[in-house]
Amino acid sequence: MPLHRPFKSLLAAGALSLLAAGPALAEPAVELRGTGDLGVVIERATGSVALVDTTHKRVLRHIEGFGDLSHASVKFTRDARHAFVFGRDGGLTRLDLLTGEIDGRIIQGGNSIGGAISQDGRFVAVGNYEPGGVKVFDVETMELVVDVPATYEKPDGTTDQAKVVGVVDVPGNMFVFSLFEAGEIWTLDMSTEEPEVTRYRDVGSMPYDALITANGRYYIAGLFGEDGMALLDLWHPEKGVQRILPDYGRGEERLPVYKMPHLEGWAMAGDQAFFPAVGRNEVLVADTRDWSLTERIEVHGQPIFVMSRPDERQVWVTFAHPNNDRVQVIDTRTLEVIETLSPGESILHKEFTPRGEHIWISARDSGHVVVYDTRTFEELARLPAESPSGIFFTHRAHRIGL
Repeated sequence: MPLHRPFKSLLAAGALSLLAAGPALAEPAVELRGTGDLGVVIERATGSVALVDTTHKRVLRHIEGFGDLSHASVKFTRDARHAFVFGRDGGLTRLDLLTGEIDGRIIQGGNSIGGAISQDGRFVAVGNYEPGGVKVFDVETMELVVDVPATYEKPDGTTDQAKVVGVVDVPGNMFVFSLFEAGEIWTLDMSTEEPEVTRYRDVGSMPYDALITANGRYYIAGLFGEDGMALLDLWHPEKGVQRILPDYGRGEERLPVYKMPHLEGWAMAGDQAFFPAVGRNEVLVADTRDWSLTERIEVHGQPIFVMSRPDERQVWVTFAHPNNDRVQVIDTRTLEVIETLSPGESILHKEFTPRGEHIWISARDSGHVVVYDTRTFEELARLPAESPSGIFFTHRAHRIGL
């Protein structure tokens, strides 16, 4: 698989010529500050993002020009200086968090919903619905490095392109992702001179999203076409993919599914894993030592994001339409719902501050973001935003899979 090498020598020559030309015009002063307390909020209706300061709980500025953000996600560079925004129009946009300006944008596909940045920080991978496949770019130059079509064989012997979902980074400078129509999981090894793809077939029906555990060991894909999940142990890839939680809904009637849950926002607490159930008003609890189902917690609606506070003492849950006006908090010791909050209308996305003392929650149809104290559940701030959805803070730059 050929690599497209950036022309570093030409860039270096250009830099030398600028130096030789004499002093350049002074650039606007940038505030001297770190990026550790910064983040972005997706403003889906206007194709913009709000740059926020989590320490002072304020919006610094609104930045336009990101295209279609109806389903967008964000990854941060290794130094937490830049945010890469993945847009539904196939746009890959780089935002400088210190200047608050876009400093790179390309249309790399027809429809992308996410991606990942490699362990060494050199590569950004984009998963595409259209035309399918994964494209990998150089983080600094945004030049294409490798193109991996998601080609699979259909039962009739013909081939097609699959939608790619659940793209994550894992140790060893690898990416892992799932192919929706193909029912496959692939790994892409970027540590070698020629990137290497490994395919795991027949993992289950319609993997729709995936997660990676915080230590980078287990890649777990949710299966929309059947009950259960598919697990790849990256410490023992030779064992292939195994099914886990295969019978959690057998014999029961599902509710209509209005929105697919997002496994990237799952929760871990000790030896317990908390998952959103597809088509059920339940949060599932599994024992991570053998991945057996241990508990089913009844909740307000069909869960979408099930997220653990950094100290793993609480799990916060948001829900699909039509019950998406509430947020519930589960105590991980008692497995009981201990609080129900009403931040506004159309609640989906939330993000904890790095140590978990606060949580930011977006109320899309109410046009604001609400900040809560996670110990007292007191509302601390209410910030205006244009149809806010995803919230992403820079501490993600230093965590596997986020």
